[in-house]
Amino acid sequence: MFSKYRKASPAAVAPKADNVTELPQSSEKKPSVTRKVVAKTSPARAAPTDKEQKRKERMGEIKLELHRTLLDNLNLAALEHATEADLKAEINDIAQEYLNEQGIVLNREDRTTLNQELYHEVRGLGPLEPLLQDDMINDILVNGPNQIFVERAGRLELSDVTFKDERHLLRIIDKIVSAVGRRVDESNPYVDARLADGSRFNAMVPPIAVDGSLVSIRKFKKEKLGVDDLVSFGAFTEEMAAYLQAAVACRLNVIVSGGTGSGKTTTLNALSSFIDDSERILTIEDTAELQLQQTHVGRMESRPANVEGKGAVSQRDCLRNALRMRPDRIIVGETRGEEVIDMLQAMNTGHDGSMTTIHANSARDGVSRLENMIAMAGIEMPIKAVRSQIASAVNLIVQASRLQDGSRRMVSITEVTGMEGDVISMQEIFRYQRVGLTPDNRIIGHFTATGVRSHYSERFKLWGYDLPPAIFEPFAAE
Repeated sequence: MFSKYRKASPAAVAPKADNVTELPQSSEKKPSVTRKVVAKTSPARAAPTDKEQKRKERMGEIKLELHRTLLDNLNLAALEHATEADLKAEINDIAQEYLNEQGIVLNREDRTTLNQELYHEVRGLGPLEPLLQDDMINDILVNGPNQIFVERAGRLELSDVTFKDERHLLRIIDKIVSAVGRRVDESNPYVDARLADGSRFNAMVPPIAVDGSLVSIRKFKKEKLGVDDLVSFGAFTEEMAAYLQAAVACRLNVIVSGGTGSGKTTTLNALSSFIDDSERILTIEDTAELQLQQTHVGRMESRPANVEGKGAVSQRDCLRNALRMRPDRIIVGETRGEEVIDMLQAMNTGHDGSMTTIHANSARDGVSRLENMIAMAGIEMPIKAVRSQIASAVNLIVQASRLQDGSRRMVSITEVTGMEGDVISMQEIFRYQRVGLTPDNRIIGHFTATGVRSHYSERFKLWGYDLPPAIFEPFAAE
């Protein structure tokens, strides 16, 4: 049929004869299945019966042999320009030839699933492809070839997807990293990359990963969550949103603090929506994730060193160059190293309204993290001078957190008001008050103001944001 996608040699079409007798007995001689034949993932369940297990193992072996046959027969160079429909038709044609020659009969459901999985192996990321296409999944975590966890609604669960073996998993990893010009092997056992859809990818391979390669994928949201969405989800309240709008519009320097997976980048995206469309914004990230909607946005992404150990471009390099590009605001995706000093200097020298994220468990802890990063950058300054620099640069710290029930909340909004002696003075404006726990371990709580009037109230008024005093009055849950 679609012969233009096949290699010229017809001899490669026929599979090896010794494979014919091995297929029916493969469940006794070879290890576990490549991938269980289930289109959707679900939590771990009871072990299948022996008959079901043998059927899945047999399907796995058929898929493995078919994949080898496809690699032998398909012209991979021609496939780059093939449409999805043509490629699926060609895969279906080759698979049907193979099944007929082997005398294997499959029902329609198994045949459809098999063809879909083969398409994912050729064009996509194999067993990971259905997980990437599931919009309910936020994170994919691979602990070796036989254990893949996914996160849904803030909770981790074991999926029923597996790889054939470690070589199968390594082949998929290599396919991902080679597409972005990077490599991973024994001499360079870890890698950070980005998938075609923008999802963040990290992998670590043996011998560093002891029990099989470790992979984590933070999926990229096709539609970013706006402020109204986060308010409706209960991440924060309308009063907090009104305050944050005034803070961002009035060009306060904002740090979003939180742990891994707490929603820092989502919060930063939401806050950026308050920036006026007339301003020039430059974003600097290790992995481009921010989705700003303004017209005048320049995006930069750092780059690791090449195979020869050269050509690295750090966030600090990008930040220094950004200062020469006339930005109104600079947004750094995450500050984690020596770029912190340049970020603070930018906030202090005419780039008001800049924003970044850091890893910290509270506002006070966030300030300590900034001090530690300055020290780790090798800059010898008296601690009072360091704190004075931070106090004059940072105006607002927004603390995001993922609670024990998987929900994400903006648990605190804290203003930095200046210095008192050698200590940075801060005041909390809003907080999330936890009350208790339901029988099914859902957290009971509510947002409340602390009763402290904003230190920047006069600035808000000068910029046309006269917030009503009621916003800062505490209230109890109904």
